[in-house]
Amino acid sequence: MDTPENIPDNSPEKKRRRGIYLLPNLITTAALFAGFYGIVAAMQGKFEQAGVAIFIAMILDGLDGRVARMTNTQSEFGAEYDSLADMASFGLAPALVMYEWALQSLVNVSWHWGKLGWLAAFLYVASAALRLARFNTRASSTDKRYFQGLPSPAAAAVVVGFMWACYDNGIKGEDVSIIAFAIIVFAGLMMVSNVSYYSFKDIDFHNKVPFIAMLAVVMIFVFASIDPPIMIFGGFMIYALSGPALSITRRIKKRR
Repeated sequence: MDTPENIPDNSPEKKRRRGIYLLPNLITTAALFAGFYGIVAAMQGKFEQAGVAIFIAMILDGLDGRVARMTNTQSEFGAEYDSLADMASFGLAPALVMYEWALQSLVNVSWHWGKLGWLAAFLYVASAALRLARFNTRASSTDKRYFQGLPSPAAAAVVVGFMWACYDNGIKGEDVSIIAFAIIVFAGLMMVSNVSYYSFKDIDFHNKVPFIAMLAVVMIFVFASIDPPIMIFGGFMIYALSGPALSITRRIKKRR
């Protein structure tokens, strides 16, 4: 009788165990948590905390990809998970925060404006979803130096930055509800536009830079610390307008 040692092993070779990388996905989860907390805080009327939470999600969103590349832990799972987290943190959260703070008060203007308020919030959410879907399908075939359409984190910074700047200076959402409506519609449309935005991905952080570059970074931190909500909103609003300005400049040069 054959012993277990003499029985030939006809079973297929064991496949390598599949898993996920913990560190970058842990950062993505933290960004998702920050975005979710922003929604909860807005529902409780804590709009300043909601704004801070979404900006923390932006910082974490910028870290997870870099950490994955530095540690060589990129994966398709991580890319898809990051996209879903972005949808929650920079799609749903900013729209709901802006609606709770200002857009729902449009019903005081008229019934039609009240309906336009939540439709504007939905437009932003749908635009963020379309923007992320287009980015995922064209990520490998586009110029890395430019984004096609306003990136969803920058759009969220424009929307939430406006709310935070107003709230920090004692301006109520119902007093600027029309402006809030215009800003969230603008941010949503810019996300699905064909306007090119500089991605800053070609900046080399590993090599030496001139001293003036380091001085510029220091000055940015100095000005940002003067009034963080206004400076953050102003900076991202300038970035959101830079795309259309660059497109207009290019068209004028082509005509000439």
